[in-house]
Amino acid sequence: MTRQALSTSALHADRIAKSFGGLKVFNDVSFTVPAGGLLGVIGPNGAGKTTMINIFTGRLSLTSGQVMLGETRIDGRSTFENALMGLVRSFQQTAIFNGHSVETNLISALRFSKRDRSVLERLAPLLDQFGLIENWHRNADVMPYGLQKMLGLAMALATQPKMLLLDEPAAGLEKSERVNIDAYVKFAQEEFGCGVLLVEHDMEIIKRLCPSVIVLDGGRLIAEGPPTEVLSRPHVINAYLGGSDEEDSDVTH
Repeated sequence: MTRQALSTSALHADRIAKSFGGLKVFNDVSFTVPAGGLLGVIGPNGAGKTTMINIFTGRLSLTSGQVMLGETRIDGRSTFENALMGLVRSFQQTAIFNGHSVETNLISALRFSKRDRSVLERLAPLLDQFGLIENWHRNADVMPYGLQKMLGLAMALATQPKMLLLDEPAAGLEKSERVNIDAYVKFAQEEFGCGVLLVEHDMEIIKRLCPSVIVLDGGRLIAEGPPTEVLSRPHVINAYLGGSDEEDSDVTH
């Protein structure tokens, strides 16, 4: 990795904190996703993982700390500004335009990011693998959920991001479909050179893909390192066993 690549594309959270009134979602959290690298983010429900992504993408403001993409501070900027800089996210649910074809959905992503159709040629092997080429002129909202989910992820990649923030990309997918997430992440890194921040509850995906993970719990970063080693630590196991069974409280913010 060159110094130039690191300076322009790495994502760095520096002692970030977020509170809603008296509720402290997370506090004093720092980490870096290298340019072209991959970092997993895990933790029990309510740990603030989605809130963190919302901050990175400009949907929420920080209480303190700062977030840098390369040498540019991005917290406090709009979602559109950060997307044009190359910071793009996915959502836990499908994020497509209903009533429009697969092709139109992808072209909308290109227009948003001011890209041309040549990007679709680069994406073609992935689109074909996911079964989207054969559904090219089909309205996206009538396709099976798994196809809709992969279309939304392909739309994010069509913007040619420097850094992809994936918020539980496997959520709602059948077990047999989850290998598509592996293919997607590898394609994003190898063919587009993207860095990836992967928030995921499926620990098998985390173990397969992530060379390193961080664990959030109770507003703190409680562990970091290789996933197999981190997941064997007693305090990480206790964090999961003691976690709420409710949905993330931060998803609605």
